[in-house]
Amino acid sequence: MVSLLKVLFPLLALALLSTLFLLSRVIDPETAIPFADKEIQDRLRDQQVTGPFFSGATANGDLISFSAEKLTTPQNEVGANRAEDVRVVMDLHGGTTLTLQANVAHFEMPKDRADLEGNVVIETSNNYMIESDRLTTQMTNLDVRSPGPVQAQTPIGTLNAGSMVISTSNEGEATQLIFKNGVKLIYDPKLVEE
Repeated sequence: MVSLLKVLFPLLALALLSTLFLLSRVIDPETAIPFADKEIQDRLRDQQVTGPFFSGATANGDLISFSAEKLTTPQNEVGANRAEDVRVVMDLHGGTTLTLQANVAHFEMPKDRADLEGNVVIETSNNYMIESDRLTTQMTNLDVRSPGPVQAQTPIGTLNAGSMVISTSNEGEATQLIFKNGVKLIYDPKLVEE
């Protein structure tokens, strides 16, 4: 009986494996990967990078890292890029960290300029959270500007202003956060006590 099973089991295993290969679907390696026609046209029209990441340093020694969901380069604009779901982290040489987030960013390398738009939020390591509709910034130096109104939660209360600037006036000096044009601060003593 054992001798018979030694022959029968391998034959049954071979029969099962052969039926798996005979009944399996045939895959054509030349078939196209399924993409929507609009997505193919968009990829052909614009150069695109998914999940870009870049890091570098300014002349003053501030470290900057940039990441986004997607980066595109329109054909008609030389040196211009458009990024979506942007996150920028700036580690300033004075010890403060700034984190900028925006829905969209437009970069113009020849002009050394970036425009961040749509739910722009700046968070600092010293407990400031600033919201604006738009920010402009240089890419080689620390010069961040909000030409429009800003709202900020600060360590001492709520602040509203018509515009804002984050910059370093001279080399080696500390970074300054300056609010301008009708600054209104609502002081909250409870925040200071905490």
